Amino acid sequence: MNIILNGTRRAVSGPTVADVLAEIGLGEVKVATALNGEFLPAGLRATTAISDGDALEALSSMQGG
Repeated sequence: MNIILNGTRRAVSGPTVADVLAEIGLGEVKVATALNGEFLPAGLRATTAISDGDALEALSSMQGG
């Protein structure tokens, strides 16, 4: 399926948000997620299905100064 991941169209397998994060190498990384513009708590990622055309944002915190 094709989704918009952090603003870029990308083909992913899914079927859940957790599966997509693992597929792109963020399965074990602490990230904040939003699906179609709505915050998605980490505890719901494994049970939240992702569909063709969905927009997923996965953002990690940055350190610096």
